[in-house]
Amino acid sequence: MKQLTLNIKESKFQAFLDFIKTLDYVEIPQAEKKALNEFHKSLNQVKLMQEGKIEKQTVEDFLDEL
Repeated sequence: MKQLTLNIKESKFQAFLDFIKTLDYVEIPQAEKKALNEFHKSLNQVKLMQEGKIEKQTVEDFLDEL
């Protein structure tokens, strides 16, 4: 198999992911699927922070939650 890296608009990401899952010749390993979804959530949080829609968190506060 070959691998490919794509840049996809945030607003189209889920639709694209749903589409490629329907292709029988495309494989998305389960661990990568989970990582991809977590990465997508993280990017969305960064976007919301940049737009001022959610509050930013200090590194100390973040580490305290772990």
